[in-house]
Amino acid sequence: MTTPAWMLNDLVNLPGVRHAIVLTADGLVDVHSAGITRDAADKFAAALAGLQSLSRSTAEFCADSPHAPWRQTLVEFDTGYLLTTAAGTGSYLAVSCTSDVDLPMISHRLHQLVDRLGREMTNPPRNGTAPRP
Repeated sequence: MTTPAWMLNDLVNLPGVRHAIVLTADGLVDVHSAGITRDAADKFAAALAGLQSLSRSTAEFCADSPHAPWRQTLVEFDTGYLLTTAAGTGSYLAVSCTSDVDLPMISHRLHQLVDRLGREMTNPPRNGTAPRP
C-alpha cells in the first residue's frame, strides 16, 4: 500500500470529518490520518473490518442475490457518523464525522478519493484466501 497520509489529512480538513483510515479486509491499518494514534487506528480498523464483513453478508436483504457487491456502510450515532467505503480489492476507506457533517458531500469526496487512488488501494489477500470486493 502506498496511499500517502496527506490524502487522508486533506479529507479530515473538510468540515465535520474527524478521522480517516485505509484498512485491509482482515482489519490491518494501511494508513491513517494525523489526528488519530496508530493504536487507536489499529483498534478501529479491526472493528471496521468486522462491520464491513457483516454489512456485506446482508446483501441478499437488499437484492435477490447474496453476491450483490457491497459499496458502502453508514452508521449513525448521536454524535456523528461512520462511513466505510470499498476502496479497491481487499481495501476499505473509513471516516468518522461529526453529526453536522454534509453526508452527501463527504460520501462524494470518499468516492472521488477512491477513484483517484485507483489500484494504489488494492491489497491482495494473504494466505491464499479469496479477494473480497
